Amino acid sequence: MPLDALAFGAHPDDVELACSGTLIKLASQGYETGVIALTRGELSTRGTSEIRAGEFDRAAKAMRVSVHKMLDIPDGFIEPSRSQKLKVIQEIRTHRPRIVLAPYWEDRHPDHANASILVREAAYLAGLERIETNQDAFRPYRVVFYPCRYEFKPSFIVDISGFHDQKLRAIQAYESQFDHPEKNRFGDQETNISRPEFLEAVITRSKQYGSYIGTAFGEPFLVREPLRLDDPVEFFDSTYGGSLL
Repeated sequence: MPLDALAFGAHPDDVELACSGTLIKLASQGYETGVIALTRGELSTRGTSEIRAGEFDRAAKAMRVSVHKMLDIPDGFIEPSRSQKLKVIQEIRTHRPRIVLAPYWEDRHPDHANASILVREAAYLAGLERIETNQDAFRPYRVVFYPCRYEFKPSFIVDISGFHDQKLRAIQAYESQFDHPEKNRFGDQETNISRPEFLEAVITRSKQYGSYIGTAFGEPFLVREPLRLDDPVEFFDSTYGGSLL
């Protein structure tokens, strides 16, 4: 069954942190969704790739996605190479998503920045028939970008107010990353993610973007192309239900 939305993340937990609320909301509306981690996160300071695979499965269940998969691209070495593009092309042609979600192209982590280029270019190339993968060519309608570390001025924000608790459950499925090292269950090294303040920052960001659209929680997205509106009067009236000025 073709997917309506397929989200790619450089590592397990990237999608959950950035846009899982939107995926959960889409699933609740009857859309078919999926998430693909390009790597297995084997360079993570805490936990192992096997532990993270189990956490990825539990997070996928919390997000209610129809498809979830981890590819074998080396952690720390994502690049828009021919071989890596072919891996992503195969996934796009297999699942035929209407839209693809990818990380924003500016980020502190090189894997996130390179994943953005890799997925965007693969989404275009997947539509070229002469690239042979023993599959029918297919090009998604749009690539939509979500922020990781660095923020951007969003093209639109999705209201996730009714789904924020489920988003937190998907994030907290990654116990190895969020468990404080004082408990020493997954290693005694503290990371940026394992600090208690990190999850609070995630919640604060959701509140921040929700406040921009007059809701409790929101997730921002960016598209490179202009968006078409045939009836701006109806769109703004039904979207906001009143002035935000």
